[in-house]
Amino acid sequence: MGDLFSGPHIILIALVVLLLFGGKKIPELMRGLGRGIREFKDAKDNVRREIEDHVQDEPVSKANSTSTPTKQISSDSSVR
Repeated sequence: MGDLFSGPHIILIALVVLLLFGGKKIPELMRGLGRGIREFKDAKDNVRREIEDHVQDEPVSKANSTSTPTKQISSDSSVR
């Protein structure tokens, strides 16, 4: 299994792709693949940035919520 992508295998795969799609379609396919990868990276970076912003804002909101005392209500019916 370690030699799955050796030199002859890659050449064979490239020839099969060339036969299936033709020489004119391959640049279009690669362009589309590049756009897809770029959009995926942009989305990944946006999600990472939102998470980091949320984590940075979290301590401020916890500090505000701890200053207000809260009363705990027991659900035990034996306590009166």
